[in-house]
Amino acid sequence: MKRFFVIIAAILGMTAVAVAQPKAIGGRVGNYGLDVSYENYVGSGSDFLEFELGLDDAFSTSAFHFDGVYNIMIAHPDWASTGQWGFYAGPGASVAVWDSGRDENVVYAGLVGNVGLEYIFDFPLQISMSLRPRLMFGDGKVRDNGLLTLGIGVRYVF
Repeated sequence: MKRFFVIIAAILGMTAVAVAQPKAIGGRVGNYGLDVSYENYVGSGSDFLEFELGLDDAFSTSAFHFDGVYNIMIAHPDWASTGQWGFYAGPGASVAVWDSGRDENVVYAGLVGNVGLEYIFDFPLQISMSLRPRLMFGDGKVRDNGLLTLGIGVRYVF
């Protein structure tokens, strides 16, 4: 019975720590589509997990993806007297569904990378610019969206 209470206390403690971490939600638009973006900072550091669900072609519902990236904060440049700059990079994974051109959709899975620069204002707004190349495997093919996949993000920080 004592072990049960220790386990429950540990789970509640971890949940409280996860809930207390800074978060951001918003959108990201890039040369490959439109995303809904969610960030959750990890631990007491400035590294963060970024999850995005998006359309690879803003005018098509037959091509969408889910990305998960672990971003490591590399530096906080002191470029402004207010707000906070951040330079980050990290690896991740992606799952996508794309139209194969044969009246069927194909599921692809692969790797993503992320390199970005963000600015968090003194009020709860974050803007970011990032490069996110993807290498995807599926249907006996390898697809990539190139190394210059620029995206601009705007998120509400809470």
